[in-house]
Amino acid sequence: MGMALGAVLCLSNLYVVLKTGWSLGITITATIVAFAVFQALRALGVTRRNFTALENNAAATVASAGAWMTGGGNMAALPALLLLTGARPGGFSMFAWFAVIAALGVFVAIPLKRQFINREQLPFPMSVATAHTIRALHAGSGGGTATHLMRAAALAGVLTLWRDLKVGLPWSLPNRIALPFTLAGRPLAAWSLGFDVSLVLLGGGSLMAPRTAWSLLLGTVLTWGVLAPAWSHSGAMDMTDFKSMVQLTLWPGAALLVTSGLLSLTKSWRAVAHGVRDLRRSLERTDVADDNEAPVWWFAAAFAVLAPVMMGLMKALFEIPLWAGALAMPLSLVVGVISARVTGETDVTPTKAMGPMTQLAFGVMLPANVTANVMSANVTSGVGLHAADLLGDLKTGHLLGANPRQQVVAQLLGLVVGAAVVVPAFVLLVPTAAVLGSEQFPAPAVMVWAGVSKVLAQGLEGLPPTAQGAMLWACLLGVVLVALESWAPPKQRHWVPSPAALGIAMVLPGATALSMVAGAALGALIRRRWPHFAASSLTPVASGLIAGESVMGIGVALARALGAAV
Repeated sequence: MGMALGAVLCLSNLYVVLKTGWSLGITITATIVAFAVFQALRALGVTRRNFTALENNAAATVASAGAWMTGGGNMAALPALLLLTGARPGGFSMFAWFAVIAALGVFVAIPLKRQFINREQLPFPMSVATAHTIRALHAGSGGGTATHLMRAAALAGVLTLWRDLKVGLPWSLPNRIALPFTLAGRPLAAWSLGFDVSLVLLGGGSLMAPRTAWSLLLGTVLTWGVLAPAWSHSGAMDMTDFKSMVQLTLWPGAALLVTSGLLSLTKSWRAVAHGVRDLRRSLERTDVADDNEAPVWWFAAAFAVLAPVMMGLMKALFEIPLWAGALAMPLSLVVGVISARVTGETDVTPTKAMGPMTQLAFGVMLPANVTANVMSANVTSGVGLHAADLLGDLKTGHLLGANPRQQVVAQLLGLVVGAAVVVPAFVLLVPTAAVLGSEQFPAPAVMVWAGVSKVLAQGLEGLPPTAQGAMLWACLLGVVLVALESWAPPKQRHWVPSPAALGIAMVLPGATALSMVAGAALGALIRRRWPHFAASSLTPVASGLIAGESVMGIGVALARALGAAV
């Protein structure tokens, strides 16, 4: 069940990350779906005993590893490489690449589990929420929650089929709802403004924090309502289509995201300063005596085997020198420790900051080598994400009394499935680089990674003057916003615009951003008017909408590809 869910949710996350740039957590969704499926099997007489909480945790651990194969820079680095060079390695090569990166992250987490979970008991808020959800489901109060998720997924699937299947229907849903207004003498649609007909965006928006939502709205209005018309009037912006316009808005968006991400990471200076210390203590101390714990020698043996394999793949696939690959290995360990600690303390895995940080490092070591820049950052970010993901699952298991050794094995099974699914699915959805940065798949994370690599390889001199000036102002804005967030009293920080949301707004079509904001407004209304329903069922309903549309959207794309081949 975990492998099946991991495959399906990997497809869902791939669709969402290409649409919005965000990867969504799936462990709660996986636990609810697994519970619902086994309840149905029990009712049909296929199974004879109850699906237990520990079995649910095992399934979610496998599913989480598979679904997160889209994160850690995987679906930023590979598409960015395609966008910058037109190159795409073969399927088996990319399967091996993603699987080895993820496996390194899994084994890095083994010694950290003793330090972060057993000894320090870091909070891992989402993991605690997952444990509570599993307990509620198996205490007999989860039937309605599972029903809401499955019904939402079915509704989203039907509406997506109605919208995307244009053949054989007298009328289909439009892809976008236009607004009957003009701006600077052009319809709002020319500025990418309107509302996308997408339950993925409504569902994802309903899960947003209020600060993220209003910041996304502010960024959309400033980018597509103010800056774009001004740049068009001056002749600096090509108004042919969204992909042409985003070639200018990308640069301030990337500058804002990178600057604010790196500065925000410095606020976790203790995690950075103590990263190596945490790993050393985890390896040295053996005061946790438990036969169920994964032995530390697993980490040492796996790293001794997988590090040379990873270096060989870096050399063979992307012509990254062996010395650079050798440097990437200890850097991956440090990034893994930092990512795990920050996730445990804040519930935010800092891959958006760690990726550009590694890009900057390799940009200095290997100037003008775009491929090395992008794919080396993929290695370090991927190790960090998968280490943090397994530790989150281990935290849930720790609260439920699961066997951590078995969870490590489960995570390894999940990553194999995720790597096997994500590669062909990406080829299906992105047959050529022309798809990336379009209104169909804006792929903002891809555009940022590609932009950073392009600047590191060519320098700012290769950019138009307007882009250079916009980047400078965006960097200053990032510094100011991070400073304001640090200085503001805790109760007032929600009034400081989110630099991440502002930056994403600059590389998302306005209609996509406005649909997510509409979802956030709807979620806020539900929380205010129906707090009991919101507390128990809003997250499952939103998760169902996201999974239903994304999986059906990929299914329609697959049907079209097979039809074209025939």
